Amino acid sequence: MGARREEARWTRATLGRDGPPLDLLTAHFDQHRYAPHAHDEFTIGVCVGGSEIIDYRGGRIHTGPGSIVVLAPGEMHTGGPAASDGYAYRALYAEPSLLTEGILGSLPHFRDPVLDDPELAAALRTAHTDLSACPDPLEAESRLPWLLAALARRHSTARPACDTVPGAAHMAHAVRDRLADELQAPPSLASLATDLGLSRYQLLRAFRTTMGIPPYAWLAQYRVNRARALLESGLRPAEVAPLVGFADQAHLTRWFRRVLGVTPAAYRASVSPTA
Repeated sequence: MGARREEARWTRATLGRDGPPLDLLTAHFDQHRYAPHAHDEFTIGVCVGGSEIIDYRGGRIHTGPGSIVVLAPGEMHTGGPAASDGYAYRALYAEPSLLTEGILGSLPHFRDPVLDDPELAAALRTAHTDLSACPDPLEAESRLPWLLAALARRHSTARPACDTVPGAAHMAHAVRDRLADELQAPPSLASLATDLGLSRYQLLRAFRTTMGIPPYAWLAQYRVNRARALLESGLRPAEVAPLVGFADQAHLTRWFRRVLGVTPAAYRASVSPTA
């Protein structure tokens, strides 16, 4: 029999500059069983392997790969393997207010704690993986509240808020200009939304509708374009990264490859006369 795997890794993301924290858990357990406990936040998990049995609301629920689990704040629950191969999941712990941004009324209620939504499950898993590797504040604030709003709008009993944002293009361009002006330490989307008289969900909606991508992705591409000019001048990638607002050289490299298909070092070597 192979070695048992009992692994858990926590990452703390920050929702925007000086914003509130949000914890992310990456776990794989072959034997571990949680004692009955509750959280102050919504627990939102995506099963990525095996199956878990959870005692919840007087019943027993089962997860499988690709399923989303939503456990409400204050609700006692357990968790343990459903079979000998254990279970693996990604979870995030969201303050209740984060699930109210795209709906009308108060806290959303999820009748069924296990949800079948492959598209949303894949998006949550990808965001969780990316932010666990690099918990960039603007990226966290661009991605997680948007996905949590989608979760509440699609699967809770709450009514979705209106999607229409008057003057959406003007609002998006104003946000774009602020991000470009403050690329090294961009303002939080929550503060930008307040300045524009919008909710954060409305800001994200207006930006995505107008620009075609979320704010963090737009800013990352803008940073890459600024980085190109600095690399062409002969600066090294490690010098360029903080000048354009990336956390470090690895962060710059990830985005540079996504946008241009090559590493910053390879680009510098091909264009810089002093490389």
